[in-house]
Amino acid sequence: MLATPGPLPPAGVEDLYAFEVKQDGQRAMIYLPGDGTILLRARSGTDITAAYPELLPLAGALGARSAVLDGEIVALDDQGRSDFERLQQRMGLAGAPTKAARMAARVPAHLMLFDVVHLDGRLLTKLPYAERREVLEGLGAAGPAWSTPAAITGHGAEAWEMAREAGLEGLIAKRLTSRYEPGARSKSWVKIKVRRLADVVIGGWVPGRGWLTGLPGAVLVGEPHDGLLHYTGSVGTGWSHTERTRLAELLQNAAIDACPFAQVPSVAGARWVLPQLVGEVRYTSRTHAGRLRHPSWHRLRPGLTPDDLAG
Repeated sequence: MLATPGPLPPAGVEDLYAFEVKQDGQRAMIYLPGDGTILLRARSGTDITAAYPELLPLAGALGARSAVLDGEIVALDDQGRSDFERLQQRMGLAGAPTKAARMAARVPAHLMLFDVVHLDGRLLTKLPYAERREVLEGLGAAGPAWSTPAAITGHGAEAWEMAREAGLEGLIAKRLTSRYEPGARSKSWVKIKVRRLADVVIGGWVPGRGWLTGLPGAVLVGEPHDGLLHYTGSVGTGWSHTERTRLAELLQNAAIDACPFAQVPSVAGARWVLPQLVGEVRYTSRTHAGRLRHPSWHRLRPGLTPDDLAG
């Protein structure tokens, strides 16, 4: 069951939802037959059990009980937040168990359990979320590499603010009466991403294709530090057609031959511009290298100059 992107439920109906922290990792279904074995499958259905050897002891955590659980495999940073960039070092190793074991010691994975769809031979998908959650918590599934994070009923605005202040990716709002819909992207589960803002300098752009021919498909942006413009990413969404057309004019008038970034980004077909246009972008988080994750354009900042950002 997948969540639909959307806004925080209004205060008048927030008591109809439970709020969970949105984890940034690899979704997995966990099959526990109750015979001391375990099977982990990714969203695609691929068997990823061998990629995460630290999760193998979960096979005996419920004793002889059989279960199918839903969760997210994450790698945690120093503040206990899920860090997808760290987890990427662990993904794709199901066919290399020796390397997976070695990486498990360096970048341990943790399984966040948030639903139970089958237990002791009984299918639970038709039960409301609130009842499934009670069953899940009753399993007491907590161990060195797995846990059942808390869910808060109501208080959505407070939960969202706590997520924002903690630097988390966002929340999942789950309607208390919702059934489990396998494979469906349901409006009963709403994912609310925390969006952050950053002022950036445009240093280049990439021409669009198709209906965007002649217009920028994406702009290449950076942030000034120590007299240099450091590349922070490519932004290709967030404009109306009118805004994109206006931006095309500004970029064409600012064309230069040399790359203005401290290090030339590896972007095919890039065109460079004088780094004088400042814009504001929304993003979810940053990589360890300072790149913006999931950036989208917000607006031009004509009242700011690159010197303002450096100061």
